[in-house]
Amino acid sequence: MAVRYIESSKLPTSMGIFDMHGFEDTETGKEHVVLSMGQIDDSEPVLARIHSECLTGDALFSLRCDCGAQLQAAMHRIAMEGRGVIFYLRQEGRGIGLMNKIKAYHLQDKGADTVEANEQLGFGADMRDYSILKPMLEHMNIAEIRLMTNNPRKVKALQELGINVVERVAHESGRNPHNIKYLETKKGKLGHLLEDRDGSEE
Repeated sequence: MAVRYIESSKLPTSMGIFDMHGFEDTETGKEHVVLSMGQIDDSEPVLARIHSECLTGDALFSLRCDCGAQLQAAMHRIAMEGRGVIFYLRQEGRGIGLMNKIKAYHLQDKGADTVEANEQLGFGADMRDYSILKPMLEHMNIAEIRLMTNNPRKVKALQELGINVVERVAHESGRNPHNIKYLETKKGKLGHLLEDRDGSEE
């Protein structure tokens, strides 16, 4: 995987001042961003979020998913700790792209769940590729991470790439009446570790 570091700058936000680092995947031309705060290139495990782009949730405040809420929660959590990193990967719609995501939403409007919609369009349930993370982590001099995720498949995928995930940090936020089926599908078909409505985790 060929990755080119572009440049870094300050990014002031309502949750604090982050450093923003730009990277380019030279094979696909896709541009990815890393947000960091505090000293992250020492020997201590770094609180981290691997966040795949979700224009509808992150920027348009959609309630169909929990993506925007998870991104904001990760930024807040890092700001509270004063140290951490977010890898923002351009993998819209679990890797199927924005236009196909809109097609998938149309199928969901007709009753399909998120996995069924992707499959009806000829895609797998999750098409994301995390291989670009290894050279990005190496550039940032990060050896170990504490990963904010509810997705054990993501932990496994990173470990198979040789990334040292020393802890999974539960990261549930953004539940609302519009994304109940979405979250149930995440839990039932994709194995996400989410709490039941009574508060117990399965």
